[in-house]
Amino acid sequence: MRSIREGGTAMRFGLFGTGPWAHLAHAPALAAHQDVEFVGVWGRNPDKAAELAGQYGAKAYSDQAALLDDVDAVAIALPPDVQAEVALKAAGRGKHLLLDKPIAFAVEATDAIVAAARENDAAGVVFFTRRFMPQIQEFLAETVAIGGWLEGRVDHLGSIYGEGNPFGESVWRKESGGLWDVGPHAVALVLPVLGPVAQVTALAGDRDMTHVLLRHVGGAITTLTLSVDAPPNLEREDSSFHGESGIRGVPPVPWEPVEAFGRAVDDLIVAANGGPASPLDLNFGAEVGRVLAAAAESISGGRTITL
Repeated sequence: MRSIREGGTAMRFGLFGTGPWAHLAHAPALAAHQDVEFVGVWGRNPDKAAELAGQYGAKAYSDQAALLDDVDAVAIALPPDVQAEVALKAAGRGKHLLLDKPIAFAVEATDAIVAAARENDAAGVVFFTRRFMPQIQEFLAETVAIGGWLEGRVDHLGSIYGEGNPFGESVWRKESGGLWDVGPHAVALVLPVLGPVAQVTALAGDRDMTHVLLRHVGGAITTLTLSVDAPPNLEREDSSFHGESGIRGVPPVPWEPVEAFGRAVDDLIVAANGGPASPLDLNFGAEVGRVLAAAAESISGGRTITL
C-alpha cells in the first residue's frame, strides 16, 4: 500500500481507547493526517467511544474484531495491559501497529506482539512523544556524532494529581507510578546515545520517588530520577549527557502531541510501504520495556539485574 503522496490510498486507522491521551493526541492527529482515513473508535465505555468518534466523523464500534476487519492499522491509547491484548490480536491479523508506551508491563507480552507482527508483516511504531519532535531528533544525532559520553542524567519529576491534570484519574498510572509512565520516555532518550543496557539497579521511595541506575554495555552510566507524585517544589524536567566534551543539555521542546503523533504516523506509513523501519519501532519499544521490567524487578528484589 502506497501513501496518498505516492499516488496510493489512505491508510485506514482504527483507534482503540477513549481516555485523555486519545483526545489530546491520537484522535485529532489521525483526523488531520492527509494520508489517513480515520475509520472508527472502540472503547471500553461505549458512550465515550460514540462521543469521541462523533467529534471526527468516525464510527463507534462495540466489537474489537469488527473494527479490525475495517482497517489497515490501529492506534492504541489504552493501559499497557489492555493495549497488549489488543495489539496481539491486531498483529496476528497483519494490522500495522501504532502503540503507546510502554508496549506492555510484561516482557513476555511484548515479545509475543513483536513476534506476531514479524510473522504477519505488520509494521510497528511506539509513540515516545518527544522523540518524534525534530528538535530532539537533531539534538540526538549531533550528540551521537560528538561521542565520548560517560554519563547520562534524566530527572523527570512531576505530578498527575495537580488540579486540572487530565491523567489524575488514570488507574494504571497511580498503580505503576513514574517508572512506567515517564520512565519509558527517559530510557528512550538515553539509549540512542549511550547504547544498550547491561545492568539495572533501582530503588523506590516516598511520593513515588524512583531512582534507577543503568550500566550501558559500553561502560557509561545513566541516572534516572522519576516521579508522577512529586511535591510542587521538586517538579523538574532536566536531561543531559556528560563526557569528554563537557555537558550537553537536552533542549526544551514545545508540547505538541498532535504534531508528534502525526510524525509517528508518517514513520508507520513509510515502514508499511516497505521503507525503513522507524528508529522507534517495536524492537526499540521492547528494548525499553526490558529495561523498565528489570528496574521493577530490582526494586522488588533489592538486587542488581543483569540483562
